[in-house]
Amino acid sequence: MIETMYRSLYSKYYDSLRLWLKTKRDEKGLSIRALAEKLGRHHSIVGKIEQSRRKIDIVEFVEYCRILDVDPHEGLDVIISEIKSQQIPSRK
Repeated sequence: MIETMYRSLYSKYYDSLRLWLKTKRDEKGLSIRALAEKLGRHHSIVGKIEQSRRKIDIVEFVEYCRILDVDPHEGLDVIISEIKSQQIPSRK
């Protein structure tokens, strides 16, 4: 079982996704508040996601990507690449 199945909120893989999301938000020139407004959420939600204080579920992730006009597959590839690069042995 991969590490993210134990503590995904604080995993390095989740950190990679958060950094990718923050970078994409910055590239679009959106503040946390502006993105939150477009998402119809309170700005503290976006802040907590970016600060490793709240998980983002898959539906939120896809909506987040839609608002940022980025392909969610690209974000998933970030996680997959990070997992592969760590060469984590499987646990049984």
